[in-house]
Amino acid sequence: MSLSLALAIYFICWWIALFIVLPVGVRTQGEEGRVEPGTPSSAPAAPRILRTLIATTLLGVVLFGAVFSIIVFELIALDDIPFLPRFEAP
Repeated sequence: MSLSLALAIYFICWWIALFIVLPVGVRTQGEEGRVEPGTPSSAPAAPRILRTLIATTLLGVVLFGAVFSIIVFELIALDDIPFLPRFEAP
């Protein structure tokens, strides 16, 4: 696996992890009962961005490790996926 492919896969894993982590533990301003003027009641009361970024990075590393292992050690071959077409060697 080349470095550029590894970085691209990590970037994708990080974004997937971000969307997994974002809603975890968030309380809205409406739930807290203190809505700031000019904001919707669904806005987060305390976004805790640093905690979210750290959790996203850790989960991204775990996801990347799983994908990296599958690719490098060939744990799942394309022939193992049932809906893909089979190509015979000539």
